[in-house]
Amino acid sequence: MTEWTRVREERRIFEDEAVLALDKPVGVSVMGERHDTDLVTMARAAGEELFPAHRIDKVTSGVVLFARELRFHGDLTRQFNRRTVEKAYLALTRTRGVPETATIDLPLSVGRKNRVRIAANRADIVALPADAGHSAPDGGGMLWTVPAAKTFPHVRTYPSITRIARVWQGDQHTLLVARPVSGRRHQIRVHLAWIGHPIEGDPLFERAPVTRTFLHSWQLAYDAAWDGGRRRFTEAAPGADFWAALDPAEAAAAAAALAGFTAPAAF
Repeated sequence: MTEWTRVREERRIFEDEAVLALDKPVGVSVMGERHDTDLVTMARAAGEELFPAHRIDKVTSGVVLFARELRFHGDLTRQFNRRTVEKAYLALTRTRGVPETATIDLPLSVGRKNRVRIAANRADIVALPADAGHSAPDGGGMLWTVPAAKTFPHVRTYPSITRIARVWQGDQHTLLVARPVSGRRHQIRVHLAWIGHPIEGDPLFERAPVTRTFLHSWQLAYDAAWDGGRRRFTEAAPGADFWAALDPAEAAAAAAALAGFTAPAAF
């Protein structure tokens, strides 16, 4: 059995004539890895050609969608580009105090060493409660934003919005669902870190992390043009390693809260 055969069999969520949805393990890239292997290269070496409809970071686990033939690829990528695909991620932070719902509306830019950052100084980020007369885009109980006059004028900026909802809060940790409205590189990771709630184990913001990055691509919904345009929903339940930062009692409580989670209307 090849490595690809094992991954395909153990990690397959859904498959038909057009697409293959996998639950990507942590530590494996979707494609384009220079020195290590990646899923596309592994598949090609085993005689299967796959075309990624999108990417998730190497440190992120969870749902990733591939077209099995090139003729299906264009429509899928257009859906991601047009932001008609619904995406939901799970993030575990070693912080407390995240609002029940919130919107992070902070532009991104690329800084030194190709690092993604907010296109403003951290001190200029403001948190505005909705009940103070400041409405978050698409609702949301809190809005993190930066005044337009404080956005860096000397770099290219990328408008970026992430909606978050609190699922569970323990003694030290918080479990969040994050929905990226825009789909920028490292968006969720940078947005959460810059509002003071970095994802635990994230090497972008934690020196020499000793755990995995606790970010998981949880749900994906898209239109299957080859199946009469039906809306497809795909979910990858987080594995045991996703709860490893919590003690057993808290892990059970967080998993139970997730099982009973209903997205707020504003989310």
